[in-house]
Amino acid sequence: MFGEGVLVDLVPYGQRFIDQEHRWLNDEGVFWWAVGGRWIVTRAEIERDRAEGKGDADRRLVFGMQTKDGTPIGLIGFNWLALHHRTAMLTAFIGEREYWGGGYGTDGLLLLLEYAFDWLDLRRVWLMTMSLNERVTRQMEKVGFQLEARRREATWANSGWHDMLSYGLLREEWSGREAMIEQLGLTAQK
Repeated sequence: MFGEGVLVDLVPYGQRFIDQEHRWLNDEGVFWWAVGGRWIVTRAEIERDRAEGKGDADRRLVFGMQTKDGTPIGLIGFNWLALHHRTAMLTAFIGEREYWGGGYGTDGLLLLLEYAFDWLDLRRVWLMTMSLNERVTRQMEKVGFQLEARRREATWANSGWHDMLSYGLLREEWSGREAMIEQLGLTAQK
């Protein structure tokens, strides 16, 4: 196990998560993760990408997110990690809809930020999302991320143009995982 949270644990992104990828990536929920993109991903494409080593493993670090009972619900990590700049671009999604809006993603994010700032000694973590994605914008703001840039009408989604938003969190703005858990009132599910 990599990190133990209040609601979720972060674990190596292994076969239990890979087995869910096809379903997760073809679900309507990926629309939000992919900033409005809609596509169909075949199992063959997923297997080919893995076999070809698509993506730069030196710059990507992803963990599986699972509930306390071990149910795989999604992934969280860094799409782009630049250790020489001490910065990383966040990637995350919960593929299991019944876990949306229950604090699971926030708990995973707090674990990842603790790792980023306290273990990797990063200076900055950032991400991009579309303005239509109100769940992510609320989550970023409540955890302390600052809106750094707005690319006006940069993505087409749901029959309209939407802004791309870039959020960032600097190390000195991070109050720490325990303080954030208390501030947010994050508690274990009963």
